[in-house]
Amino acid sequence: MANKKPVFKPYYQHQLMAFPPTFDELIPADHTVRLVDKIINVINVEPLLNAYHIRGASNYHPILLLKVLVYGYVTNTYSSRKLAIACRENVPFMWLSGMSKPDHNTINRFRGVRLKHALRSVFEEVVKYLAEEGLLSIDEVYTDGTKIEANANKYTFVWKKSIQTNKAKMQKQLDEIWNYAQSVATVEDLLPESPTAKTVSPQSIQATVDKLNEVLANNDQVDKKTKAKLHYLTKNYPEAIGKYKHQEEILAERNSYSKSDPDATFMRMKEDHMRNGQLKPAYNVQISTSNQFIVNYTIHSNPTDTLTLKSHLEQHENSFNRPPKTLTADAGYGSEENYALLEQKQVESFVKFNMFDKQQNTHYNQKYPFAANQLFYHEQKDAYICPMGQSMEFVGIVKKRTASGFEQQVRRYQAKNCNNCPLNGACHKSKGDRLIEINENLQRHKQKAHHLLNTEQGIRHRKKRCHDVEPVFANIKQNHGFRRFMLRGKQKVEIEWGLLAIAQNIRKKAA
Repeated sequence: MANKKPVFKPYYQHQLMAFPPTFDELIPADHTVRLVDKIINVINVEPLLNAYHIRGASNYHPILLLKVLVYGYVTNTYSSRKLAIACRENVPFMWLSGMSKPDHNTINRFRGVRLKHALRSVFEEVVKYLAEEGLLSIDEVYTDGTKIEANANKYTFVWKKSIQTNKAKMQKQLDEIWNYAQSVATVEDLLPESPTAKTVSPQSIQATVDKLNEVLANNDQVDKKTKAKLHYLTKNYPEAIGKYKHQEEILAERNSYSKSDPDATFMRMKEDHMRNGQLKPAYNVQISTSNQFIVNYTIHSNPTDTLTLKSHLEQHENSFNRPPKTLTADAGYGSEENYALLEQKQVESFVKFNMFDKQQNTHYNQKYPFAANQLFYHEQKDAYICPMGQSMEFVGIVKKRTASGFEQQVRRYQAKNCNNCPLNGACHKSKGDRLIEINENLQRHKQKAHHLLNTEQGIRHRKKRCHDVEPVFANIKQNHGFRRFMLRGKQKVEIEWGLLAIAQNIRKKAA
């Protein structure tokens, strides 16, 4: 039997070529980098060019750097250092940059400074380009949000509740020393009401400290312990209250922020590997999609989706000069304020309210037969009829304000003689007569939403929402490994997400 040997293909590592191949020959015709190059070349990038000044040394061309950044985010290369290396070693990057070799400082400065006011227009141009090709709709969108961790230290935080507690302790201690000073003061030094009695501010703290020093510092009747306390608060309290005031200005309406990124708020994340409910500094990212293309995006420091819809819709209007015609979202957006806003802008909304899914269940309705929404309303008497047939009469209107400042009007109806009722305890848990609150405007919006969501069109939108907007977040976070922002500050985070949105749209078109 003949002795067979393995056969290998020729391998000549140092073989010279008379005509070496060009980069264009090395990149396939259907490669994603060609699509990036084509789209950036055809869209209007005038706002980006306007970000440069005439004076100074020559710069790398902004279109070159934009293409490198976008293709980097398409291929999960987010680091400026890795992008700089890719421009020297990676064939598609070398072809895209025309063999230019920008360093990581140039790339990072372009991303953080030059794109500050120009990236949004680039994103909008990409969306319009895709809309003209019929790949997406600007008028029919699906909205949802997710929380992505900020590039911030999770152990250096500021909490509003902690500030309020410390200020209360300061005021209490000052009042104690003030009362002591009242007892030892002479007639000439008789103290009026404490300046901190009405408000705790740097001015009132300083005035209190100055007055206490004037009365107690040279008084021989004051014990050493009190003088030590006075010395401590004189040294620390004015500075501390100034620091708390500055922190409260940063907090504004939020409950917390990270010291390393003051725009980031501590939020509860889905990625809770320790299963201990740990809060992490993060941003609330809101997007609107169409056929899994991102049409609009906004970044929020507020963890609640309910409060983000107004500014998100305003951004859509600013980008495309009109609101969407239809909008579909989950129950996290189903508030009276949002329903009223969508109605005002004439947007056909398919937005669930918080109890929509449960109310579809017959068993749930049977489980709570005494709920306020199950009671019969007598329109002529303007009264609700309780389960025992007793009339619950109108007793007044209460005005309430939400966290965003939206004013709600609630009508109150109260029963009589609930004490001897055989259903007392099952009908309601209050000690006195049952009192219900009815928000008629919210009820009207819920009835309208319930009707729309159960139409044939509403059912189609509800089904499509699950596989339109949610897979976009899953693709970015799971498939492309983006779970934490690399830049700090809301403005730079918005730039980074804008690049991710452009990358997502290009990847989707390439697929």
